[in-house]
Amino acid sequence: MLLPGLAILKISNKTNGFCFRYRNFQQASVGPEDFQKILLRFRRLHEALHRFPVKPRHKYLFVGRNSHLRDLFEAFFHKQFRQYCIISSMQASAPVSSSARSFLDYCRVEKGLAANSLASYRLDLQKLSASLPKCNEEVTSEDLGRYVESLFAQGMSARSVARHLATLRNYYAFLTREGEIAKDPTEFLASPRQWTTLPKYLNREEVERLIQAPPADKATGIRDRAMLELLYATGLRVSELCALELAGVDRQMGVLRVTGKGNKQRLVPFGEPARIAMESYLCDGRPRLLAGRASKYVFVTARGSAMTRQGFWKLLKGYGKQAGIFRGLTPHVVRHSFATHLVEGGADLRSVQVMLGHADISTTQVYTHVARRRLREVIDQHHPRA
Repeated sequence: MLLPGLAILKISNKTNGFCFRYRNFQQASVGPEDFQKILLRFRRLHEALHRFPVKPRHKYLFVGRNSHLRDLFEAFFHKQFRQYCIISSMQASAPVSSSARSFLDYCRVEKGLAANSLASYRLDLQKLSASLPKCNEEVTSEDLGRYVESLFAQGMSARSVARHLATLRNYYAFLTREGEIAKDPTEFLASPRQWTTLPKYLNREEVERLIQAPPADKATGIRDRAMLELLYATGLRVSELCALELAGVDRQMGVLRVTGKGNKQRLVPFGEPARIAMESYLCDGRPRLLAGRASKYVFVTARGSAMTRQGFWKLLKGYGKQAGIFRGLTPHVVRHSFATHLVEGGADLRSVQVMLGHADISTTQVYTHVARRRLREVIDQHHPRA
């Protein structure tokens, strides 16, 4: 089996062993119990593996060369391995400098950044290293200015360039504090101007149609209904929703303990409709999906693993079409709808900020467009000469 740009993995049909070749450097044949040791030796393969039993298509699936190549790929795409299908997100990643590794370790350990943020920082630093093959001490403000201009030339949006520039500022500020460079070259770099865009959101009728879309007679439908109810009732990020654990749900109090960005925890209340949907799922749908297996996560798939962000995005898109919503429906649109409807109902921005988990209230102020719209209604209703 070919893993793009990275490895060749051969699974034996009799011993269920592994023949592993990492590029052209080394080859090792091991059993399944030793496979994790191989991953530790080749540091670029660091993702956890997921296994589930499958039935073989025929006895000698992995024997031979060209004669069985078609069957091998057919079996791979239909997940028909001999005893286990092993899935891993093993992606090739370019090496980074020791200074960049120290910076990433600092962001992970001391700042507590999430894995997605660290991955974005790493990609930004790899792009910088490829474009500016200089030592950190030799990089000047003029070099970084030309580099930022090259990002625009590549077609990146102002928002993406601003995020990239934030990585550079944090990186060189770290190097300055550590004494690796004498002067911060990003000190006088100007941030690109970003146009303020109003958040997309659903009206209340669309939200109601969306929540009613999942089938009530299937375990997956009961789960999806509970996820949609909870997403709209709390405004969680999709990653927070998928990572929600049983220990973080207090059904009696109607409160969730959520771990957000930077491993920061917050308490978010949810209402009666979401509580009823959660009760139905936890008492009926979830046991049917797990089928005797155990999981610490609230929302699980039919295989017993936690629901993924990508899986929920796909489900949400399908339910949106059923509800007649075709304009770019994403989990974040439901999150925007939660915040927008709160402000429409008169909630103060500080309360909305706490529930959304925003570190800065300026992020929450984007929802004041709703308050401005309500000013017209207030004047019309209460002013004597409206």
